[in-house]
Amino acid sequence: MRAATAPKGLARQLLADSTINALRRKTPELSAAAPLARWQRVAPLGVIALTSALVVAKPEAASDAIAVTLAAPFLLVVTLRALALLGIVAPRKRAVVRHRLASIHDSRSLPTYSVLVALYREAAAAPGLVRGLARFDYPRDKLEIVFLLEEDDAETRAALSAAIRLPYMRIVTVPAGFPKTKPRALTYGLQGVSGELIAVYDAEDIPERAQLRKAAAAFAAAGDDVACVQAKLGLYNAGESWLSRQFTIEYAALFEAILPLLERLRLPFPLSGTSNHFRRDRLVEAGAWDPFNLTEDADLGLRFARRGYRVEMIESTTWEEAPATWKVWLGQRTRWIKGWLQTYLVHMRHPARLWRELGGWGFFGVQLTFGAMALSALAHPWMYVALIAEVARGGAIEAGRSAIWMIAYVVLISGYVTGVALPAASAARRRGGWLILSAIWQPIYWLAISLAAYRAVLDLILRPYYWEKTPHRGAHVRPRRRKKKRS
Repeated sequence: MRAATAPKGLARQLLADSTINALRRKTPELSAAAPLARWQRVAPLGVIALTSALVVAKPEAASDAIAVTLAAPFLLVVTLRALALLGIVAPRKRAVVRHRLASIHDSRSLPTYSVLVALYREAAAAPGLVRGLARFDYPRDKLEIVFLLEEDDAETRAALSAAIRLPYMRIVTVPAGFPKTKPRALTYGLQGVSGELIAVYDAEDIPERAQLRKAAAAFAAAGDDVACVQAKLGLYNAGESWLSRQFTIEYAALFEAILPLLERLRLPFPLSGTSNHFRRDRLVEAGAWDPFNLTEDADLGLRFARRGYRVEMIESTTWEEAPATWKVWLGQRTRWIKGWLQTYLVHMRHPARLWRELGGWGFFGVQLTFGAMALSALAHPWMYVALIAEVARGGAIEAGRSAIWMIAYVVLISGYVTGVALPAASAARRRGGWLILSAIWQPIYWLAISLAAYRAVLDLILRPYYWEKTPHRGAHVRPRRRKKKRS
């Protein structure tokens, strides 16, 4: 597979400009670069004014309205978790899936493949990344692996240059510009590769050797409406800290239960940032990645859905590094939630148009996977405040007013039950039985997520396109579960 010639000078700058602005120039309503719709700017002020007036005029009615408002997103999330848990307990037969994912052994029938890896300040992870991607069981004449680096990242460039020994690997420099984000680098890099299939990985990734073959086989057997297949993600440093354990069981629930459920229900599918495999023509048709969106993966999955395309899961795992310290975890989670809020606001600019494109079921899916997830994180601490205040004033036990608050109590308790049971069952399914007991700490973990959510809201207002970098140490740092010493 011959590598494309890198543009130089003015051509690079023109290409960079078209990369940054292509989506917002062609379909500005789908880009996070465009401002909020007028109704989105006015709506929060209207809600605050209406709530304040209701509290003054009818405090009891306001109390009930607050209970319903806080409980509603939790109820949606509880329903999703319960259905996902049912899928873990009573999974469907996967015979068709196993047939579809059979590896293609005839190399002549395999499509060309381009792998994109956007890096910034990842010198420590570079050697392990190169070794991990060199393991791919794929014909070398049909494969190219492109590392996308920023102009000011000399340290990573030096580390990669020293590690790369294979002719199908190369480095491409992304011209300096705003915003300095992963999706901007990916969209720029897409212009210079020629693969029929495109894959995206992150700095710390160790993909399964056969993953490219499995993805190619999935596309060969799938219909034309499948634009992307998503591999599962696992964590290779689960036992490093309390945070890495919580993160690991959270990932287990997501990839073993929630995402398979969304696929099964044909709901909009938020991609996971890495180990995405695309049909190139569908990716280009959808506008590729939005350089201004901080969760370009989730946004792209929703744009696929709006065009009538689907995403499917494949039985292949990529191993990643979980954030093990509070500072790293908080920065990453803030960026994720900020990006989800961006994505929700972008696609809800014109709700009627979204309804027409997705249908009622798909529209509900957006409210569930994007709206309810973000709102539940913001509402979680206030559930405690509201319930404590209601109990203190005796309203929760008054004869005529107990029903709404009792429902709120049930929803909150159900949230805890499903929120602990689903990660525990998912961890057990991944043969991580030693992590099951860690699931009891998930409610505390949710409070940390709520803190990140409020930080994300503030960040979205003050610096909407700031990419809070997640540092990685790379695949050579692989702490496992700590073994107990024998006495």
